[in-house]
Amino acid sequence: MLSNIGFPGLILILVIALIIFGPNKLPEIGRAVGKSMREFKKATEGITDDIKKEIREDVNDTKK
Repeated sequence: MLSNIGFPGLILILVIALIIFGPNKLPEIGRAVGKSMREFKKATEGITDDIKKEIREDVNDTKK
């Protein structure tokens, strides 16, 4: 979905965000979005690690 935006669309979104939020608020919003994405990535990695661990344990149990 986001891959279809293109460069002109991205510029338009940034200009609209600049008009709505102002130049002082944009860095704060960017940091908040970055932190949220980082936390989401950590959570999903934790879940996938747990699932992989369970699968490995099940495979080892079936081999015994």
